[in-house]
Parts: sequence; C-alpha cells; structure tokens
Amino acid sequence: MEVIKTAIEGVVIIEPRIFKDARGYFFESFSQREFEEKVGPIKFVQDNESMSSYGVMRGLHFQRPPYTQSKLVRCVKGAVLDVAVDLRKGSPTYGQHVAVELTEDNHRQFFIPKGFAHGFAVLSETAVFQYKCDEFYHPEADGGISITDESLGIDWQIPTEKAILSEKDTKHPNLKDFESPFDYKV
Repeated sequence: MEVIKTAIEGVVIIEPRIFKDARGYFFESFSQREFEEKVGPIKFVQDNESMSSYGVMRGLHFQRPPYTQSKLVRCVKGAVLDVAVDLRKGSPTYGQHVAVELTEDNHRQFFIPKGFAHGFAVLSETAVFQYKCDEFYHPEADGGISITDESLGIDWQIPTEKAILSEKDTKHPNLKDFESPFDYKV
C-alpha cells in the first residue's frame, strides 16, 4: 500500500496495491502489520457500512472523549467526496479540512485520526461506504458540526437543492459556535 500525506498531519490517503488480470482484481484492503508500519499503531474494533443515494450528505460527525474514534474509510460501490475537518484546539490546522474522492474504481481509503469531524457526500447514483473504527459507537458521545457551514470552505460537489441530510445533521452548530472537546498534542 502507498500512503499519501495530506496538508493536515495524520490525515492520510491510502492507495492499495491492486493485482489485475483477466479474472478481475485482488487487493488487500487492510493489513494490521503494514498499517502500523506505514501509518501508526491502531486496533480497530468495529466495522460499519452504509448505502446511500445521490445527494445524501452524512456528517460532520465525531465522538467526544473518552470515546473518540479514528476511522479508516472507503467506498466499495459508487463514488463519494469524503472530508475530515480538524477540531483539535491549538492545532495549526484547526478548522481546516482535507477532501478526497473515494470510488469503487480508485479503491482509495482515507484515514481520519481522533480529533477530527468526518463526513461525506454521495456523488454517484448510489454508494456503499465502509469504515473501520478504533472505538465502539457510544450514542451518548455523539457530536457534530454543520456539514453546510460555509465558513469551512468545503465544495461538496452537490447542488444545495439536491442535498439530502438527516434531521439530526441539520441541527449541528457551525464551527464558530462550537466548543471543541479535542486538544492538539504536539
């Protein structure tokens, strides 16, 4: 696997080594050993999958301490624009984001460490999205910032009139009205 660094330290794009032939393709979607060698120590405890249609926007979600989560995400069918927003108080990149298109064809994965909000927008007719988490889901620790906060400068590639959000996701605060529970550690 190739690890591509982004503008925000710790947030990386992973491109697997794909073996193609007349039968199709094969790739290792996760190797604990290789991930720890190239990205860092991790112990994933939960895998999730969602299916969504064009225009669905999910996020920007996180879990509050002590149940913070790192995530390794990928799109196995269709295409999504995936985004991580730095919420670590004191971080030189606080409030900045990294966006990457994840598709069934590019097989890219995106690693989002603890202290970031995560969300995605479905760019294809449908998308099946998978993610690994290093902490179990705790509904009492659920949090978010507004996926439509224009101050974040995210181009979701979805016209506003076509965006489909859950009721919960329409109620998250904008970044300026948010008190982050995450600290930046040097």
